[in-house]
Amino acid sequence: MHETGERTVITGREMKSFIQVITTTDKKADAEKIAMTLIERKLAACVQIAGPIGSTYRWRGNIEKAEEWQCVIKSREDRYKEIEQVIKSIHPYEVPEIIAIPIIAGSGEYLDWLQGELG
Repeated sequence: MHETGERTVITGREMKSFIQVITTTDKKADAEKIAMTLIERKLAACVQIAGPIGSTYRWRGNIEKAEEWQCVIKSREDRYKEIEQVIKSIHPYEVPEIIAIPIIAGSGEYLDWLQGELG
């Protein structure tokens, strides 16, 4: 991997702006619906669902604890807005966690697969 101006090249490939989007929900069924919708619409190449996980957070002045299901969504930065809209349309929370993290490096084969699945 080496830098060429504004592009990162990995084993001769131009690094696309790949991201991981993370969201959590209180029901496994909602996590599965989010995953299936994103995959069917080709907004994500892969969605991993983990859980239940424990979350501790502050909400409206109170400290809360909850069991949640976490979705880790592999996609590209140019798909983020649509991903966010899909999550919000399905998600039961008033303020769902929806954050994106850039993928700064990865195996060339995996990133080629990711790109191919996203079209």
